[in-house]
Amino acid sequence: MKLTQQDMARILDITTATLRNWRKHKPNLYKIVMQGFAVEDVKKTLQESMEKLESAGEEKKK
Repeated sequence: MKLTQQDMARILDITTATLRNWRKHKPNLYKIVMQGFAVEDVKKTLQESMEKLESAGEEKKK
């Protein structure tokens, strides 16, 4: 699921204007924040994949 800037701002407890200002005036900070969200997205995808594999393994045992 792709997060909007509004979603990200809400998670960070900042305004969308602050997030846009970071992007424009503090690009390194913005990059770090975006990488954090990317890591969380990958983590969630891997967790979902693990759950599917475990479920498939349990189905196969039956």
